[in-house]
Amino acid sequence: MHDDGIAGIEVRKRATRKLPDFNPGDTIIVQVKVVEGDRERVQAYEGVVIAKKNRGLNSSFTVRKISHGEGVERVFQTFSPSISEVSVKRRGSVRRAKLYYLRDLSGKAARIDEKI
Repeated sequence: MHDDGIAGIEVRKRATRKLPDFNPGDTIIVQVKVVEGDRERVQAYEGVVIAKKNRGLNSSFTVRKISHGEGVERVFQTFSPSISEVSVKRRGSVRRAKLYYLRDLSGKAARIDEKI
């Protein structure tokens, strides 16, 4: 067994969540826990993954969607307790790791081909 320092131990201790394998370009549905008063419910946030940051416990991913004609981006912490579930709706075929160029595109130009 190799030693990968404190960061590796930290991730093994606290990172118990198992997320499905997804990459930038994929359309995912994130089930987010929302607290309203004393009630807690789950809200779906569906969009395209435009960035993924793998930093152990500080890992995160950015999801972009169009809501009422306005682009909305949200950064989710991978090991956050506010995420209840992540599911992949469709796999996208892209050639780069960060899809920030989608911010400048609109309509049909912003579509991503599906991976075959």
